[in-house]
Amino acid sequence: MAGHAAQSLLQMLRAARQTHLRFIQGTLSHAESPIYVIGNSSADLDSMVCAVVYSYFANRTSRRHIPLINLHTVPSGAELRRLRPEFVKALWISTNTADQPWEETPESAGPLLRDHILTVADFAKDLEYQDRGPDGQPRQNRTVDAVLVDWNALPIRSSADGPYGTGRLDGLPSVEFSVVGCIDHHVDEGFLGPECYPQVIEKAGSCSSLVTNTLNDMGLWRTPSTSDSSKEERQLALLAMAPLLIDTVNMTAKDKVTSADTCARDFLQQTLASADDSKDPTNPSAMDKYYAQIQETKQNSLDLLTVDEVLDRDYKQWTETSPLRPDQPVNIGFCSMVKPIPWIVRKAGTAETFLDSLRGFAEQRDLDIVVVMSAFTASVREGAFVRELLVCARDEGVAVHALRDLEARSRSQLQLQEWEALDGAGADETQSIRDVLSGDQTPWRRIWVQGDVAKSRKQVAPLVREAVTSPAGDRL
Repeated sequence: MAGHAAQSLLQMLRAARQTHLRFIQGTLSHAESPIYVIGNSSADLDSMVCAVVYSYFANRTSRRHIPLINLHTVPSGAELRRLRPEFVKALWISTNTADQPWEETPESAGPLLRDHILTVADFAKDLEYQDRGPDGQPRQNRTVDAVLVDWNALPIRSSADGPYGTGRLDGLPSVEFSVVGCIDHHVDEGFLGPECYPQVIEKAGSCSSLVTNTLNDMGLWRTPSTSDSSKEERQLALLAMAPLLIDTVNMTAKDKVTSADTCARDFLQQTLASADDSKDPTNPSAMDKYYAQIQETKQNSLDLLTVDEVLDRDYKQWTETSPLRPDQPVNIGFCSMVKPIPWIVRKAGTAETFLDSLRGFAEQRDLDIVVVMSAFTASVREGAFVRELLVCARDEGVAVHALRDLEARSRSQLQLQEWEALDGAGADETQSIRDVLSGDQTPWRRIWVQGDVAKSRKQVAPLVREAVTSPAGDRL
């Protein structure tokens, strides 16, 4: 293995950024071309950390790996800190050391992120300067290798009958990615080819768990035998622990925690065992504190965003074809947030203005169906974890009938209940939200309390997609 283990996390990130620029400039040979490690388009904490952690240890192989944050409208820098502060918090806790100090402020974090983090928006901007010939015309398309983490299919496939595992990202139309590896905990989209390695798609509360375990299985991140892990590996262990704790609610969500999560948690704790400072979450109280820091940052960050930014912050989109209208693809958008529906209604001003914002959000992305899922702890239920589900069809036709079918099929499975405010909203506010966000007029919509809190977007999105593709011919 190549000897990159002595690099700190920040040193690796800076070197990766520089390798990317050299690749774009054409100064690397074909054998030196890097592999981009790409998380999903929601660019949540799990996918961002997985891209960074996998890249660090995969650099111990013969090829350089570059974490690519899948945000095509957000450059690295202060704006990335504003939109993804929980990632910056985890990065700061992991890397803010006496020999490499930095402040978690816009003035300090902004320049550091620009020098160390690469987003899809950055990639596209870099190409603007490099991908034009002497005549000013764009050069030919680039083909690069990629590893996918926290998803298993690119949004734009190269062709229906083309090779498996090739496609493009939103925001990078001139770059074709060939997927050579994948680690994910979502439903298999059937996109990957048989030569893809590693190819790990299995259930886990956090993809970070699968990345950690896979790196260990590949011999790239070995279990320390006698608390002999390096300080560099402890940085990575601390970073990898953040999404693991967030996605499993500090390992208390029994419906989410799998053996993969437990195995990864134990491995990360063992790696951290030789740490001698207060940032080491190897005991329950320290782990609770670490979890609380990240979770509080994530929840409070939404206060700084506009309604559109909240909807777009943890967003995923799919396109399906209904057998009832095979010539009209159905675009489905999922927005997830960690605040209750009344909270975003208040941010918009009224339920009517929020509905207008939701309609505009759908029109901008040409969505036929938009789904808003909220997950939070409810003050009116003694701090219990709860979920709300809002579904909206933009126009009459297949979308409305699919959502009616979803309601009929999934009411019992998701334990859909009449919506009530779970954040202490008053009776008048509750009734206004219920009246506006549940109606048969255009756009058609429904709002519920989702009783089965174990069903996150990973489980609900396939149900919505199935409702669209179902051959239930009597719906129209």
